[in-house]
Amino acid sequence: MIRRSIYKYIGLACIPFIYAACKVPALVEKTENKAVPAGYNDSQDSTNTATVKWREYFTDPYLTALIDTALKNNQELNITLQEIAIARNEVKARKGEYLPFIGVRGSAGLEKVGRYTSRGASEATTDIKPGKEMPDPLPDFLVGLYANWEVDIWNKLHNAKKAAVARYLSTVEGRNFLVTNLIAEIANSYYELLALDNQLDIVKQNIEIQSNALEIVKQQKEAARTTELAVKKFEAEVLNTRSLQFNIQQQIIETENKINFLVGRYPQPIQRDAQALSNAVPAAIHAGIPSQLLANRPDIKQAELDLAAARLDIKVAKSLFYPSLGISASFGYNAFNPSYLLRTPESMLYSVAGDLMAPLVNKNAIKAAYYSANAKQVQAAYNYERTILNAYVEVANQLSKISNLQQSYDLKTKEVDALVLSINISNDLFKSARADYMEVLLTQRDALESKFELIETKKQQMNAMVNIYQALGGGWN
Repeated sequence: MIRRSIYKYIGLACIPFIYAACKVPALVEKTENKAVPAGYNDSQDSTNTATVKWREYFTDPYLTALIDTALKNNQELNITLQEIAIARNEVKARKGEYLPFIGVRGSAGLEKVGRYTSRGASEATTDIKPGKEMPDPLPDFLVGLYANWEVDIWNKLHNAKKAAVARYLSTVEGRNFLVTNLIAEIANSYYELLALDNQLDIVKQNIEIQSNALEIVKQQKEAARTTELAVKKFEAEVLNTRSLQFNIQQQIIETENKINFLVGRYPQPIQRDAQALSNAVPAAIHAGIPSQLLANRPDIKQAELDLAAARLDIKVAKSLFYPSLGISASFGYNAFNPSYLLRTPESMLYSVAGDLMAPLVNKNAIKAAYYSANAKQVQAAYNYERTILNAYVEVANQLSKISNLQQSYDLKTKEVDALVLSINISNDLFKSARADYMEVLLTQRDALESKFELIETKKQQMNAMVNIYQALGGGWN
């Protein structure tokens, strides 16, 4: 009765401490805002180009071959695949934490204690069998099983596993996002390479035109119809254009090497059809509705999964305030002589224990982890909102760019036609002394610049076609 009363009072005395240990500080979590506009430019068409496979979206066979090679050999993509494997192994590790740990143990040892000690004196007078003293030194042999298990009362371990699963799925979406970026970067670089090829052809044609004009000026000088100044001006213009030729050739080499790096191989010529750019027609784009971005864009899905993992981390950190229950057990045989080791029940040993622990004083580390988990959750919510906003802005910008570039290209085409015609007119006028050499030079220079700008606009059109496909979330599937 007395012992029972003591236990009763001890239990009542522990109640306030357990309550204090389980008291959790209040937090204000942030709820993410998923709201997006109903459409782009008031369009409600749900047809979405992002659902088109990249092999169908890009029709140039040289480009598709480069993309296919990059998806196999790109080092950054392969590094990301290993990150996915690491995250998958983390899930396995978390899953194992809420299962019992069972192991086997075996040991052998030898111990000699001092004769003139309390233990040595007592063992000297102890007989294992009549007439036989305890061995000295004393061997020790042990074989057995042991187990440890933390009972997941508050779902701490299960929530940790769910957080690991969310992060694993996040790495998968990160890989998908990298694929869309890789495809877009290769396509943009490929169209840049085609544009440089076309510009190089234009420069070569212009060098021929300027060289012919230079010969005319020399003939005019011999006929005393112009001066040495005009000859030198034309020579300088030819030299300047030839210098531009080598600059473009260097840009071609660098762009080829950039593509080779993305493809995962050492520098080599890139197979392509230079005329593919002038013959390319931007694909018809269907942007769908903004809410589809949440399902199509891998970076949005990745941010959403990171947010889910952060919320689970709060639950894990919160459970650290509560008591934890651990159970340990062991079973085996222990003897000082191997011949006695498996004697039952004399050499048998076993134990079962349960530990209930709760933090009571100095919970600063637990509170800090709890507050940090909440801060990371708020951070993840803001990152999720920012990712959605960024995706919408990217799509809106590219849609506007496609429309404006089409109008710009039509006007540039007319400008080039007019300036090409003006070159012949200026040459004829110069031959008949009705125009000076500066007018011829400026006309040729303007024509070269306008052709360059036309090619640049065409390249931007194709880049916009690539970028809108990327912005809508196409390419990874």
